[in-house]
Amino acid sequence: MRDRDVRQALHRKVLKEHHGDADTLVLDELGLRHGTCRVDIAVVNGYLHGYEIKSDSDTLERLPSQVATYGLVLDRATLVVGERHLDKARPFVPAWWGIKVVTAGPRGGISFETAQPFAQNPTIDPLALAELLWRPEVVEILQEREAPPALLRKPRGVLYKYLAETVDLKELRPLIRQRLKARARWRGHRPPLSDAGSSIPTPTSTDSPS
Repeated sequence: MRDRDVRQALHRKVLKEHHGDADTLVLDELGLRHGTCRVDIAVVNGYLHGYEIKSDSDTLERLPSQVATYGLVLDRATLVVGERHLDKARPFVPAWWGIKVVTAGPRGGISFETAQPFAQNPTIDPLALAELLWRPEVVEILQEREAPPALLRKPRGVLYKYLAETVDLKELRPLIRQRLKARARWRGHRPPLSDAGSSIPTPTSTDSPS
């Protein structure tokens, strides 16, 4: 099984209901910490849920750093792992992560089995979460909150820090999810699945987070 095969099956089988929900955004390759780490598939609705795929053809070399970064931002996370990696991957996966084991049948059909249910992340970092916003988005939020005009001309790092320090995390989490879902175009956006189960070609976005 290749990563691409697992990804397509995950969209069709596990995430099918999310694709049909108008209030849910499903993305491939969501960048965290200014793109230093990318979530294989992200689901944005009442939670920010990331799926990390480690097929049998992958290695686990980057998993520890990915787990650490995901833990700063995501509400929920699930490792989708091939059978040969399961035992080696478990020590790296926190208790709040879910684990789905992916297997291929004799005719090539891919199936998923839950080995560990996901829970809520207890350690989200407000600054890392704020960094999901593009600069115009954080400026707009701060304008709505009547931040000093001089502040809005500062570098984006200053804006993220101010937002993280002045907005309670319980309010910041839904605020950022709302902004993510409101973006007109996304690189990696997955449109709804067709009746045949395959996705419509993904539009290319030229937007940038600057």
